[in-house]
Amino acid sequence: MRKYISWLIYILIGLAVVGFVGNLLTDTLGLLMNLFITACIGAVIFGLFYFFLMRPRSTNELKKYRKAVKQSKQKYKHLSHKQNGKQTFKPNMYKKSSALKSSRRNVPHLRVIEGNKEKEKKKNRASL
Repeated sequence: MRKYISWLIYILIGLAVVGFVGNLLTDTLGLLMNLFITACIGAVIFGLFYFFLMRPRSTNELKKYRKAVKQSKQKYKHLSHKQNGKQTFKPNMYKKSSALKSSRRNVPHLRVIEGNKEKEKKKNRASL
């Protein structure tokens, strides 16, 4: 079945090439006008399709992107300030503030998976 379909497609392409060359030799101006009109109609159809179907989706995605950028800037704004490109020595630099600790505890995409410690102790008999 596939063999017949592929032959049919080759025959149709061949006839299209023969018709195009014949029309090019006999009526060149008419062929160019038909190609120009076809291109204009295709551009109008594409423009309508883009304006009514694709553009609202892209503006919605752009709004979502801008919102995500704004949230990211708010989240990381305390990390971005440096003085003249140099970091100054801070004696309490290793101590974390309580606000920073509490914000890290409430991270929604991280969770603790409770394990069963007794099974691990029973399996590790070689150390006894």
